[in-house]
Amino acid sequence: MQKTKIMLLTALLSAFSLTLQAQYGKQDNTYKRWFVGSTVFLLGNFAPTNPPNFAQLNIGYRMTGQDVITLEPKTWKYAWPNGIHPFFNKSYGKPEEKFPGYVREFGLSVSYQRFWWKGLYAELNVMPTWQNFVNDNGKKVDNGFQIFNTYRVGYHIKLFKDRFFIQPSVAITHRAYHTKLPDGFKQLDDKWPKFIFGEPGFHFGFNF
Repeated sequence: MQKTKIMLLTALLSAFSLTLQAQYGKQDNTYKRWFVGSTVFLLGNFAPTNPPNFAQLNIGYRMTGQDVITLEPKTWKYAWPNGIHPFFNKSYGKPEEKFPGYVREFGLSVSYQRFWWKGLYAELNVMPTWQNFVNDNGKKVDNGFQIFNTYRVGYHIKLFKDRFFIQPSVAITHRAYHTKLPDGFKQLDDKWPKFIFGEPGFHFGFNF
């Protein structure tokens, strides 16, 4: 299983070296360089239980038709370990896997997208985050730091004469580094892997 994960990760990262057809052709210099956007995961804030209080703003710049850099300030909270797949693992949401409180994170990620062919792209996203650990009584018990990476493959779809776009995607997430978690949090977190495979994504944006 570990060998399979390494092979998948290697294949995804190697995609950044491919130089196929661009998102925009070399002869096309009329496309808009800047964009702002976010993710449909904002809708999770309307969940009736355990809403993440999530916020994210994407500010992007197209260096070329193939190369895109984006800054993404974001914040959210969660009460289950990051190693549990939130969509495909039934352990997510179970009371016995819940932290004795929650983690509030504040992050600023930097992402690089490389377009292979038409709208198909690969993305490397590196996000350092500051963590607040809060107990069930609402009291902060510790601070922490984490580096959270995302390795993504997706497709860029232009809408309304390229004024808007959407980007459905699938990703591997990786907790590359984090400081020691406080007692109660650490014991639950240690049970789960540092990688999650097959996490869906859906970003949207406005070009200007």
